[in-house]
Amino acid sequence: MIVPIPLLAELLQALPPLRAQIYFKSSMTALSHAMEDLVLAGSDDEPLVIASFQRERFYLQEAHRYRRIAALSSQVYVLAVPETEFKNSSEHHETVAFAPEDALSQEWHLVVLGQHYSTCLICQEKIVPIEHQDDRGPLLIDQARRFEGVWTFDREVSCKAAELLLDRIVKYRPELTEKIDRARTTYKLGNKTKKIRKSATSPATKPEKSAPKNSKIPNPKLSDAFTKRLVTYLQSGQHKLLKAYSAIAAQERKERLINLITTAMRQSLNPQEIVEVAVQELGTALSASRCLIYRCKAADVSVKIDREFLRLGASSLLNQTWPLQENPIFRDAVARQERVYIQDTAQDPLIVDTKSLGKIVKNWQIVSWLMVPVLYHGRVLGMVEMHQCRSTSPWEEDEIALVEAIATQLGAALIQAETYANLEELNQQLEALDRTRSNLIAITGHELRTPLSTIQVCLESLNSEPDMPPELRKIMLETALGDADRMRKLVQDFLTLSNLESGQVKWNVESLTLQECVDLALSSVRSRGGVDRQLPEIITEVSAELPLVQADGEWLVEVLSKLLDNACKFTTAQGSVTIRAKCNGSAMVEVLVSDTGRGIEANSLKVVFDRFYQEEGALRRSAGGTGLGLAICKQIVAGWGGKIWADSPGKDRGSEFHFTIPIV
Repeated sequence: MIVPIPLLAELLQALPPLRAQIYFKSSMTALSHAMEDLVLAGSDDEPLVIASFQRERFYLQEAHRYRRIAALSSQVYVLAVPETEFKNSSEHHETVAFAPEDALSQEWHLVVLGQHYSTCLICQEKIVPIEHQDDRGPLLIDQARRFEGVWTFDREVSCKAAELLLDRIVKYRPELTEKIDRARTTYKLGNKTKKIRKSATSPATKPEKSAPKNSKIPNPKLSDAFTKRLVTYLQSGQHKLLKAYSAIAAQERKERLINLITTAMRQSLNPQEIVEVAVQELGTALSASRCLIYRCKAADVSVKIDREFLRLGASSLLNQTWPLQENPIFRDAVARQERVYIQDTAQDPLIVDTKSLGKIVKNWQIVSWLMVPVLYHGRVLGMVEMHQCRSTSPWEEDEIALVEAIATQLGAALIQAETYANLEELNQQLEALDRTRSNLIAITGHELRTPLSTIQVCLESLNSEPDMPPELRKIMLETALGDADRMRKLVQDFLTLSNLESGQVKWNVESLTLQECVDLALSSVRSRGGVDRQLPEIITEVSAELPLVQADGEWLVEVLSKLLDNACKFTTAQGSVTIRAKCNGSAMVEVLVSDTGRGIEANSLKVVFDRFYQEEGALRRSAGGTGLGLAICKQIVAGWGGKIWADSPGKDRGSEFHFTIPIV
């Protein structure tokens, strides 16, 4: 059986003049011990004692006292939620076990009703909602728990509380009905229990002593003024203790958060991870409706919010563009390089007088606004923003100091992460440089040594054999001339790329017809094909209605030639190469050179334009070349303000090279 209605609510409803007060657990413990000591002192005969504990473990701390009380009275009842051994029993006194879901599990009751005095303590614990559990407490110490209730010597109140508790006991243990009815008669209590069944008193029930006959003596005032003053001092002392604990807890939260940020900084040099830890922990610690931490510079106009702590009920700013320069609070925080705190935005003249700021406050329901810059040696690295969207209770000075301490730690962490990122980038550049050097040595060694060896053999043969047949002499000369031309092109590519990268090229920009440039490039590629090299089918789909393009004609033909030559090199004679062009809607003509050849793997698409890139490796190639052609194309296209990129469905599925040219 579960009774969901709190006993305190029933008592206050039955006696409307009563008013509940707040008690700390330490005060209630002292009051309970005083009431129990009153019984143990034997100042009255056979008192009625009813105690309700929230849990069995709380009762076990006082079990020895209640066994001593049970020796003085047969009317002793103890209620609690069972945890290990507690159960319905009559061994020493009457024990009553109730379910954790019962309202009694959140209450603390003690009623002592004698013939010459009476006193009661009826309280219900104030449970702090989850959403406020980090809002300046509550302290996780048992003695600081708060209860709302009534403590009095008034006999009428004590009798009514006894009646309500006895009703609860009968519901849980109906076999005690007759014993409880005798208690009602003895102590002049109302609501005599109707007999549910015939006497079902447990055989283990302890025999009762005879009740005192003198029951008409009124309850004396047991030094009410003195006792109440004593309780006041006890409550005051507990309140001071609570404030001290609160200060200790605030300091502990501050140190914990700073340690957490420091630990995150040591464990990760990723700025995003550091900011994520800081924003979540800081928002939780200060019970903010919204906490934002974002990277920015002093001159930034706006920023995109990518990290946010959000409490239930507040609107999310994630992925929103947050204005900075039009926000006077941001400008003030940056200019002063210190925090700006607006406790109540509805009353602040700056917000009231600034239309754009008032709109932000209204749209995002900001009631309190704290902004703390993240600095490092006077340089603005970012901003910490805290918003309250419902409560106007101010943040304490120590809480704002906590935000400032975190912002300081965050500045150091971001600088360290930034330094590490720069170092990583430098290391990558050095590695790329080393790879370039290795590739340069390997490729030039291969591309220079092979033709030089051939030229040397041909010349030695011509020199040593003057009687060589004319046909063979012609072959030797053609071979030497071909390899010499190959070496010339290699050196020319080196010089071209060097000039392009150093900015020494003088661009002769003019208005051109794309079709004319494509025709020149095709002619160049076909002339280099020769007799022995069979080219794949080349398909041209370039409309004569395309607008004129603005570029250096010689370099444009060079780009087209190299892309077409590259496509033909990796496509069999049975395949095809296609060149297309279209306007892409951004004052640019987009040119596409596609083939049905070898294709490019996905992880190589971004590096195909690097210098000396060779898909097969420098020393394992089936096709010649220096690996400079695409790098040269990239530099040329960038020179006229275009873009170049590659696509491929995968290995052996062809490839596509795109580049753009400005329209006149």
